[in-house]
Amino acid sequence: MVNNNILIPAVIAIVFLLVGLGIGYAIRKHSWEKKAQNAQNDADHILADAKAQVATAKAEVDAQKQAAQAVKQSAENTKKEKILEAQEEINDYRQKTEDSLSKKRDEVSRAENRLQQREDTLDHKNSLLDERESDISQRENQLKQQQANLDDKLNEANDLIEQRRQKLYEVAELDRKQAEKIVLDQLSDELVKERAELIRNSNEEVQAKADHFAHKVLVDAIQSSAADTVAETTVSVVDLPNEEMKGRIIGREGRNIRSFEALTGIDLIIDDTPKVVTLSGFDPIRREIAKRAMERLIKDGRIHPARIEEMVDKARKEVNDDIYEAGESALMDLGIHRMNPELVKTLGRLKYRTSYGQNVLAHSVEVGKLAGTMAAELGLDEKLAVRAGLLHDIGKAIDHDIEGSHVEIGVELARKYHEPEVVINAIAAHHGDVPKLSFIAELVVAADTVSSARPGARSESLENYIRRLTELEKIAMSYQGVKQAYAIQAGREVRVMVEPDEISDDRIVVLARDIRNQVEKELDYPGNIKITVIREKRVVAVAK
Repeated sequence: MVNNNILIPAVIAIVFLLVGLGIGYAIRKHSWEKKAQNAQNDADHILADAKAQVATAKAEVDAQKQAAQAVKQSAENTKKEKILEAQEEINDYRQKTEDSLSKKRDEVSRAENRLQQREDTLDHKNSLLDERESDISQRENQLKQQQANLDDKLNEANDLIEQRRQKLYEVAELDRKQAEKIVLDQLSDELVKERAELIRNSNEEVQAKADHFAHKVLVDAIQSSAADTVAETTVSVVDLPNEEMKGRIIGREGRNIRSFEALTGIDLIIDDTPKVVTLSGFDPIRREIAKRAMERLIKDGRIHPARIEEMVDKARKEVNDDIYEAGESALMDLGIHRMNPELVKTLGRLKYRTSYGQNVLAHSVEVGKLAGTMAAELGLDEKLAVRAGLLHDIGKAIDHDIEGSHVEIGVELARKYHEPEVVINAIAAHHGDVPKLSFIAELVVAADTVSSARPGARSESLENYIRRLTELEKIAMSYQGVKQAYAIQAGREVRVMVEPDEISDDRIVVLARDIRNQVEKELDYPGNIKITVIREKRVVAVAK
């Protein structure tokens, strides 16, 4: 019993041991199988990754091979293109070189042909020169022979003339003095003809040499400036708003008129002309002051002696300012930068001065421009010429207030304000009162003549105009053989008709010159006067 009790636990223990061993083996086997499976999975993953990497690497290698193949192909294509371009450039350069060489060969060939032609021409000319030398030698011999013959004939002619003269004495029964008179008359006619021919030739020669240059200088000078023409007047007209204003201007018992005339020195004319009053006076500056004062009074409406005095003072100050500004404007226009202020003010007074309808300040500026332009063209002092031209009529600014001619007054003003001697002489000589000491003075005279004589520059009073035309015709009619003389074209031309039986064709040239000289000597006139002498002979025969 005891043994069974021991054996059964032992058997059970062995059974449990065996079962535990089996279970442990099973568990260990399962664990091993799981590890083996994990290892197999890991190996599969590793193998798959390796295969993927191998495939990727293979793909990359294939791509690199393809890229390398493409680069190689592109390089080969580029190489071929470059080779083709180089070949084309070589061909172009070869073609250009060949063309250039061909042109040069053609030029060389043409040059050789020209040289050959020149050589042939020279040879021909040499032969011609040889022929001409022989011809000249023959002609010289012939001329010597002809000269000898002419000398013989001249001697024969002198002998014949002497014989004719002796026969003339015998036939006409004239003494020596009478015969000499006939010969001298014939000689006088011949001299007149020769003189006319000399006059023609000298005029043509002088004109050929001087006309072109003189015309160029004058045209350039004239084109560079121009002046306006104004109407010469001694009255100014002021418009009124209504007729009632006339009574207010007159004032009680005419006190306003008396006050206005006393303050301005201008006559105030109030007549039947509707809505206007007239200001009359020879001094243009005082007339301008009076006009401005009257316009201010009319606009203001308050007209009495105190107000008149106030407005006249304001107008006088305004006109004085305008005068100085006009002088400065003239200086700026001509590029003159330095001048005595008092002389500038005197120059500005010329704005209100006219001469034959031409504004004197505008005329002076124009003369300055003309003289400066001509001086520059001739290489003289342009600034000095401009200054002399501007100041040449400065005396006209105050010739209403000071006795003496505007030339004398201008010279005194220039000396007073220390102007250069050349300017002073130009002022003194521009009307020929004193000799001209410089070429600038001559230019000022020429510029003054051009400015005053150009068409439209001046208007002339009827009395002076008629007197000048009459004197022109009188001078022309004073010559023997003149049948009629007419001044035409506003005195710019004189047409002289002569008796054809008394004056020959050669003598009319001398007559035109003599009339011209007398006109230049005796008359004062602007511009030029053309002398036209006409000789016409008519023969009429009537067939019946």
